[in-house]
Amino acid sequence: MTSRKEICMEAAEQKQHRAGFVAVVGRPNAGKSTLVNKLVGEKVAIISDRPQTTRNRILSILSTAEAQVIFLDTPGLHKPQDKLGEHMVRAAEGAIQDVDLVLYVVDASEKFGKGEETILERRRNSCRVPAILVLNKIDQLGDKSRLLPIIARFQKEYDFKTVVSLSALEDTDFSALLEEIIGCLPYGPDFYPEDMYTDQPEKVMAAEIIREKVLQLTRDEVPHAVAVQVQEMKTRDNGMVYVRADLFVERDSQKAILIGNKGSMLKEISKRARLDIEDLVGSRVYLELWVKVRPKWREKEGDLKRLGLASDHNQY
Repeated sequence: MTSRKEICMEAAEQKQHRAGFVAVVGRPNAGKSTLVNKLVGEKVAIISDRPQTTRNRILSILSTAEAQVIFLDTPGLHKPQDKLGEHMVRAAEGAIQDVDLVLYVVDASEKFGKGEETILERRRNSCRVPAILVLNKIDQLGDKSRLLPIIARFQKEYDFKTVVSLSALEDTDFSALLEEIIGCLPYGPDFYPEDMYTDQPEKVMAAEIIREKVLQLTRDEVPHAVAVQVQEMKTRDNGMVYVRADLFVERDSQKAILIGNKGSMLKEISKRARLDIEDLVGSRVYLELWVKVRPKWREKEGDLKRLGLASDHNQY
């Protein structure tokens, strides 16, 4: 039985401990996923130099003695070109609801444009959650004095709680940003076990790893037309994890690119993905990939739902 003293000590700890949800938003390719991975210390979201890499809301958890921060990494806010894009934007906008803080990540090397104006206007009109402006990719600025007019421009448009400049790719110390984030969270106990760093099932993470390799190895029309679904993932008697996944594309020409000459491209995708999946599951992996054509899957609600890219799958 828990003693009165233990109950009082636990209550006192909760008054000092903070926990809350932080939505990470911004335009495509601003470096949101790279930043979240660095803050959490685990590779939860896949990354590439391609815009709109993240398609769903991804929950990443950082637990320390002082706080538990639950990051909601979202798809980049952009003008949708298809139904998949519409669901991605809906997931990003939906993540802002009922969170305790918004991290607005901006590529500091890009000019302030219509995209930023639209995002800030939406925030002024619909969101009362405090926001921290994160100016990312400052390593690409060259002259750091260029930061001052950028900060002034954003602060003119929106009342940010604070502004932090950094390079998610190059920096190794993010304590200043974490201190600002934790200071904005309410007091309370953890929402998740302290050893948990994401809510993504292993099958979903394995599928994203495979898609990341497609993004890294292919160009032009292929990356955004690819969806990956792990159909089977089980541990065999010899301890090896068997993974079978389908790669869906929209045209035969895209299928040919993914397979490559005598299967060379598919073999390289499989080789790179297998190594990362082995790190994920902590065991040897046998990876089997199949490329299939599903015409115009990005425009079909049924396909998007079957692939976990629409509606309820984007909610938390």
